[in-house]
Amino acid sequence: MGDDGDDDTPRDDEQTAASTDSTADAPAPFLVAERVGKATYVGRNERGATVRIGPEGDDGVFSPGELLAVAVAACTGMSADSRVSWELGDDVPISVGVSRVKAEGENRYERFAVELVVTAPHQDVARQQRMLATARKAIEQYCTVSRTLEASAAVALSLTAEGGTAAPSAPPA
Repeated sequence: MGDDGDDDTPRDDEQTAASTDSTADAPAPFLVAERVGKATYVGRNERGATVRIGPEGDDGVFSPGELLAVAVAACTGMSADSRVSWELGDDVPISVGVSRVKAEGENRYERFAVELVVTAPHQDVARQQRMLATARKAIEQYCTVSRTLEASAAVALSLTAEGGTAAPSAPPA
């Protein structure tokens, strides 16, 4: 097997996913959240990055809802970044704030309010407006997270129990 990955031999992670996931068309798990305490998880990607996840209000963790909102904010900024940098330079400060609005009586978010702020005090208003217009187009076209939420992506859930012992069989009736 070469290092280029062009052969048909499954990688170890593909073999593990195939043996534990009953959904045949599900992708191999490149992201994982592992329990490290009561209602506390560590999210990991295959590149070694980690994030602590837990109940909203607990110190040192992001809640799942906060992570979703931060993903919207970061994706917004990253989608606009090249357009803003092209107009105003690579060192221009950009921040993206986001707030969540919960749907009343439901366990879901109704909307996210996102504000991208570009600090460019020495630019003329016409150039700023042009930059904001091109940034908006880039965000609407390239922000995968927002586009996914707007399209209401489906979640395919698969549950697996590992280990344990066989349950005693019931006596015949």
